[in-house]
Amino acid sequence: MSSKNGHQLTDIAVRDTRVSDAIDEPMRAMILDILGEEALTAGDVHERLADRGIDRTENTVRHHINELRDAGLVDVVRFEEGRGGTTKYYGANTIVLSYSLPDSADPAVADMIDAIEPQVADALATLTGQFDDEIDEIVADMQPCEHCRNQKYETYVLLTVLRLAFVRSYQDIE
Repeated sequence: MSSKNGHQLTDIAVRDTRVSDAIDEPMRAMILDILGEEALTAGDVHERLADRGIDRTENTVRHHINELRDAGLVDVVRFEEGRGGTTKYYGANTIVLSYSLPDSADPAVADMIDAIEPQVADALATLTGQFDDEIDEIVADMQPCEHCRNQKYETYVLLTVLRLAFVRSYQDIE
């Protein structure tokens, strides 16, 4: 993909504001990491955070879990009735990856890109060919005004579809 000035685009950084706003607090990213492993109660999460050296009250942890739930990143996955009430178990439905590849990975990554680029091009052609109207509707809902066409909304929609298809496919092979 080239920009208008002829400079080659080599990557796209994706920032989903719903996700990034919810995890701006570092402890929330840790909670997502913990809940990505197994469904736990707020008390269990509190204990896991304490094991990691995070000293917060259980009410604070519960507040952060609720913020993650409100952002759609954590679900209540089950309820257990016990003496005196109902216990909620939470599970993450989203993981946060925040890494950098070492420079030594560049040749291998380039080979992998070469290997799958034709299939990705086919997938993009399928998406834009079969779902162009739907993509246009989503983009129209995203745009704050008619003058913001340069914000690459279509690129974001396509990357979101590919990312979520990747998650679904990756879960099938794990």
